[in-house]
Amino acid sequence: MKYISIALLALTACTPQTNTEFNPVQNFKDNVRVFCGQAFAGKIISTDAADDEWRAQDIKMHVRDCSGDEIKIALHVGENRSRTWILREEDGVFALRHDHRHKDGSADALTFYGGHLGALTDTRAEFPADQSTKDLFDRENISVSNANTWAMEARPEDGIFMYEMRRPNRDFRIEFDTASPIPLPPTPWGW
Repeated sequence: MKYISIALLALTACTPQTNTEFNPVQNFKDNVRVFCGQAFAGKIISTDAADDEWRAQDIKMHVRDCSGDEIKIALHVGENRSRTWILREEDGVFALRHDHRHKDGSADALTFYGGHLGALTDTRAEFPADQSTKDLFDRENISVSNANTWAMEARPEDGIFMYEMRRPNRDFRIEFDTASPIPLPPTPWGW
């Protein structure tokens, strides 16, 4: 028995080890990339009365671009095609940006805000407002938004993609049914 144990120990020591490093950022991005090239209908699931105008609109997301280090997701609210969410690396840190455009493609005064990664799992990423976003919100006289934390959940196995924005006294959440793709919406403004 002693010789079998020594042989097994020697065999184990000689077996090449594979890299099984846990990389939640890559896992999260892979969960989002499952939806690339597809569009989905969404609905507001938060109950804040401030969201009633959006609740009355058709809401669609289109995961338009998953090339390179960026993932771009167009958000359509009714006929408004001004919004794109961008997930990307910024100086080695995973970040979420909100790109807002006018119909002519020019940048809105309130654009490219967001945050760097806070909490993260394979299926959920949270992005508290970063300093450049807080500076923008201060310039635009919406300092209440400095406390914003945005989050996304990508759960392909559950047929859900979720976007939320939270701060004290504000909770906004949209869920998209990724189990039922819809026809692709028109090109977003600024593309």
